[in-house]
Amino acid sequence: MKYSASIFVLVILVFSFTDCQYQPTWDSLDKRPLPDWYDEAKVGIFMHWGVYSVPSFGSEWFWYKWKGTKDSTYIEFMEKNYPPGFSYADFAPMFKAEFYDPTKWAALFQQSGAK
Repeated sequence: MKYSASIFVLVILVFSFTDCQYQPTWDSLDKRPLPDWYDEAKVGIFMHWGVYSVPSFGSEWFWYKWKGTKDSTYIEFMEKNYPPGFSYADFAPMFKAEFYDPTKWAALFQQSGAK
C-alpha cells in the first residue's frame, strides 16, 4: 500500500510540473518558451492570402476597416471601384489563386534564408 501511494504521489508531482497551462491573455502567452528555430532563423515569412487580396487595397484587415471602423479611405475606395451594394462576400468568386505555386514559393523562401 505504501508503495502504491508513493507511486501515485510521484506521478501527480511529475504531471503537475510538466503540464503547462496558459490563460487566454497576452501576459500568459508571452511566458511560453519559443522554439529554437524562431530565434536562430535569419528571416521568417508568414503567408496571409485570402479574399481580402482581391481588391488589392490595404491588408487582411480590409473588411474590418471598411465595415468595422468605417475608415474613410476604404469607403472611398469601394465607392470608386465597386457598384453600390457590393459586399465583402462578392469578392469570393474573384479569388482565383492563379499564382499559387507552393513549390516555387518554398524554393524562393529557402533561397532567402527564411525558416
